[in-house]
Amino acid sequence: MQIALWIVSGLLAALFLMAGIAKMSTPKEKLAEKMAWVNDYSPAGVKLVGLAEALGGIGLILPQLTGILPVLTPLAAAGLAVVMVLAIIWHVRHDDAKAIGMNIALLAASLFVAVFRFIGL
Repeated sequence: MQIALWIVSGLLAALFLMAGIAKMSTPKEKLAEKMAWVNDYSPAGVKLVGLAEALGGIGLILPQLTGILPVLTPLAAAGLAVVMVLAIIWHVRHDDAKAIGMNIALLAASLFVAVFRFIGL
């Protein structure tokens, strides 16, 4: 189970870190070409989502790896699950079903890490 947790955590961390950095470093107008949701938020709001994703990605690995406050790992995973729930809600409300599959997969993976890190496996 530990191997599965590390693999899922590593993949999630890489995805969220890359997505977060992209949202923080790319102008909103450029992001809007591929992500319709950014049009509903200010540039600062989009960057804040990116920061949350990047920090969550770091939080999936670093605390558990170093043994320094490892409780932060399941909290980061739970936080990323909340981000995915909010993303799903946005996509449902805006009749944009094409991205929901990825959001559900990331939600499931985040919940997997959160639950099994919380119970200590």
